[in-house]
Amino acid sequence: MAQRRPPLFQAHPWHGISPGPNAPDEVTAYIEIVSSESVKYELHKESGHLRVDRPQRLSSICPTLYGFVPRTLCDRDVARFTEECVGRTGIVGDGDPMDICVVTEKAIAHGGFLVRARPIGGLRLLDRNEADDKVIAVLVEDVTYGEATELEHLPKALVDRIRHYFLTYKQIPEEGPRKVEICDVYGREGALDVIRASLADYQREILGKKPRRTPARRR
Repeated sequence: MAQRRPPLFQAHPWHGISPGPNAPDEVTAYIEIVSSESVKYELHKESGHLRVDRPQRLSSICPTLYGFVPRTLCDRDVARFTEECVGRTGIVGDGDPMDICVVTEKAIAHGGFLVRARPIGGLRLLDRNEADDKVIAVLVEDVTYGEATELEHLPKALVDRIRHYFLTYKQIPEEGPRKVEICDVYGREGALDVIRASLADYQREILGKKPRRTPARRR
């Protein structure tokens, strides 16, 4: 039997990799930056390579692995879900894949890799009027955190650190405060809902398909 020829090019991390067969309960996450990183990297959307977004000018460093869930998008469904949850109108999606923080005990040197992660909660973050949720997950089979199934299973100090990072990481003193707010901190069910919404947005806006299932609506 003829062997299957390997692909000539590496799959695009956003579009070419599955979010996982069990998404949203367990997802594949592409990690852009690690917790020791003093430079903020992000995906170059056109090429699929990591690029330097900016050096971290201040002392704020993300306390977890940080990246996104492939084949997700923060667009109409995510924005509508956020409006329903916070009781506001005029919110839009930020047009990026769904961000995810992956908690692990391991020290990893650099980004640009895939992990299996179990969502356990998240932060409903608004950057001005843009929905910019940060799903919080644990690395599957992590010795210290791998058994966690709800956000409350993590140390409160760690969750506080994650919240503080996202409230302050874009602030430059001479430019004044940036209007970033965390409207809600939710558990596992909230995380699954927002991932479902982002999967539906990707299906519709990127692939031009009718979403396979309607995202759940929970307050």
